[in-house]
Amino acid sequence: MRPNEIPDQHYTLTWSGGRGEVKFLPRSDGSRLRYLTAGTGPPLVLLHTVRTQLDYFQRVVPALWDEFTVYALDLPGMGWSDIVRGARYGEPELRGAIVEFIRILDLRDVTLAGESMGAAIALLASIELKDRVSNVIAFNPYDYPSGLERGNWFARLIGTGVRLAGSGPVFARMENRMILRGVLRGGVADRRALPGDLLDELRRSGRRPGYPRVNRAIMRSLTGFIDAKSRYAQVKTPVALVYSEHDWSRPAEREQVAHQLGVEAITLPGAGHFSALERSTEMVRIIRHGTGRIAGS
Repeated sequence: MRPNEIPDQHYTLTWSGGRGEVKFLPRSDGSRLRYLTAGTGPPLVLLHTVRTQLDYFQRVVPALWDEFTVYALDLPGMGWSDIVRGARYGEPELRGAIVEFIRILDLRDVTLAGESMGAAIALLASIELKDRVSNVIAFNPYDYPSGLERGNWFARLIGTGVRLAGSGPVFARMENRMILRGVLRGGVADRRALPGDLLDELRRSGRRPGYPRVNRAIMRSLTGFIDAKSRYAQVKTPVALVYSEHDWSRPAEREQVAHQLGVEAITLPGAGHFSALERSTEMVRIIRHGTGRIAGS
């Protein structure tokens, strides 16, 4: 498969039951972002974690498409979005892609909801999109050092190796299904929450020529989200901040983010970093509540 060949969309269409449509949004630089749109109602944009893609929300999207027009997208270079030679994948570039996505589609009254890196992007993009974004729901924002490596010893080994200046490219090319499963298991409290077919799909997109370079570039640029956290105080959009009980972040880091945003964090008991997989029902409830779709807390 060539780097940006449009793939068979069977996996996404399987869990979505054929509802909605998979599209590719042309960007100003000529690249494309893959996204799934489904449902009716106010726009809800879902932003995925490090090393996943829009299919990460397969347990969330079907529960919300009767109340929202859902847009779940693959971040630049990830999933089946285009890989661009020489492109940068730092915080400014990823945030800029989301800002461009919302402006090109002319979305308004948007709820931005993200997990991990996607949560940090949602918070930062809302600063530029304050005239278009009405709510931000941030689950387990990834804005602290060595997050992935805190999951387990295996993730620490692989994550540290990928970031190395000399041998990092070798570690990035080593990924196979066993390695990916070992790393991602560090983000769940219950290993059964990690779908085997999702792992297969992530490996399928991860075998594209050029993807190991993208993966390494993202891993090495995550420190940019630590620096960007200082801008959280500029977020003026209403925010729901959510942390899983067993998230990689530490209590002091969570308190700092809550203080900067001027909110009180919600805690999901018993879950790890990937709450969309372990606590999808709770994620759906919090999104509904955060947007005023249901009463209660």
